Amino acid sequence: MTQRFAGQVALVSGAAGGFGRLAAQQLAREGARLVLTDLRAGALASVVEQLEAEGAEVAALAGDVALEATHNGLVDLARQRFGQLDLALNNAGLAHGLGRLADISADEAAKVLAVDLFGVFLAMRAQLPLMVARGHGVILNVASVAGLVGAPMMSVYAAAKHGVIGLTKSAAGEYAAKGVRINAICPSFAETPMVTEMLDHGKRPRAEAEARLTGFVPLRRMAEPREVVDAMLWMLSPANSFMTGHALALDGGLSAI
Repeated sequence: MTQRFAGQVALVSGAAGGFGRLAAQQLAREGARLVLTDLRAGALASVVEQLEAEGAEVAALAGDVALEATHNGLVDLARQRFGQLDLALNNAGLAHGLGRLADISADEAAKVLAVDLFGVFLAMRAQLPLMVARGHGVILNVASVAGLVGAPMMSVYAAAKHGVIGLTKSAAGEYAAKGVRINAICPSFAETPMVTEMLDHGKRPRAEAEARLTGFVPLRRMAEPREVVDAMLWMLSPANSFMTGHALALDGGLSAI
């Protein structure tokens, strides 16, 4: 297997979930040393155990990405364990159940914004100084097609992801001359635990909710997690050296119509 990330240190948040777990596995197989986090300590420990059994070098810290201390702790862990931080995949996130804006509680909206938007700000704020000090780095923020277009019935999630793209583009302009590339990936719905949980807890039956989600997608399906992770790793790859400030749609054609 090609070792695109040999000698590099990669931080992955949401590492026990769908995209995060797959990305961590593939990064390790391609030579990266890992710093992982997830809110669920038990699930994170399981991922670490599996990766170490495969020979990966892994450091982990369970924590809430809505808290500044989590991100500071992760960067300190990368510095102390490996002496560097080359890549950051800011992947942790959550969604609210499908519903009209007036039916979304203030508490639920605040939680989504704290994790999906403020958490990305805190992540980059902690990661950038270490990358700048070394003169290079790559940050990939996981946004959504809901950050590129309107998303009826998912208004707060869409607002958060629009904000992630704004943070990405702004920071990319600020740090390009420092050797740091910053991009966002914008998948439409994929068959991950976050999406299936959202569908299961919405106001509509699961089959009807899924049909509504995919009905406007030209390819008429959800993405497979592997398709999205392959794109993530390409965006993080050293071979992709001239892309920064970009929000890449991986959405089955949804944003094209």
